[in-house]
Amino acid sequence: MRFALFDLDGTLVDRRSAFPDAIAQLSADHGYGPEIERWLIAQLSDRADHSDFERLRVTFQLNESADHLWRVYVDHMAAAITCRPEVLEGLAELRAADWTIGIVSNGASDIQRAKLAATGIADLVDGVAVSGDLDVRKPGRELFAFAAALCGLNLTDGGWMIGDDPAADIGGGHMAGLRTIWVRGRPWPDLLPAPHRTVDDVTDAITILLNERQ
Repeated sequence: MRFALFDLDGTLVDRRSAFPDAIAQLSADHGYGPEIERWLIAQLSDRADHSDFERLRVTFQLNESADHLWRVYVDHMAAAITCRPEVLEGLAELRAADWTIGIVSNGASDIQRAKLAATGIADLVDGVAVSGDLDVRKPGRELFAFAAALCGLNLTDGGWMIGDDPAADIGGGHMAGLRTIWVRGRPWPDLLPAPHRTVDDVTDAITILLNERQ
C-alpha cells in the first residue's frame, strides 16, 4: 500500500499570500481602520482561531460578535487561498497510481476544511486530520495516527510525510515512523534529524512518490 500524508499551509497551498488579502477584505467589510488591520496582521500571521476574534472584539470594543468575525475571516481566507493547477494535477496522478493520500494539518478544523474544499484538494484525498479535531498538534504522533486511520491505514503500514515545517512535519513524521520529504523554505534546526529527501517544491515531492512505483 502506497501511502502519503501532506501538510496543507506552506506545502500544498500558500497561506502567506492569501492572508493579507483576507484581512484587508474583512477590514473593508466592517469599516475598520489601519490600527485594527495592523493588529490582525500581527496577531494572526502564523495561525488564527475563534479565540483571536474574541480578543479583537474586547481589545477594540467592537459591536460584532466573535462568531460573526471568525466566520467572515474563514470565508475570506477560503476565497483568497489557491492551489496551483500543477499541484492538483500531481495529487490526481498519485490517486490514479493507487496512492492513498491524507492531509495532516495544524489549525482550526473549520478554516482548514474550508481551504481544502475551496481549492479542490478535498476531492483528491482520502482522509483529513486537523489538530482542531483532537486538540493535538503536530509533531504529536496522535495526529499522524489519526490521519492514517481516517485513510483506513495504520502508521505501522509505513508511508511518507511531506511538509515545509522542519519540527512539526519532518520531526513529527520521523517520530511517527514515516519517511519524510521536506519542502525547503524555513531554516533547518541544527539538532533535528535530517529528512529522507529535500525538495524546493511540493511538485518535486510528488514526482519522487510517483517514481516509487518503479
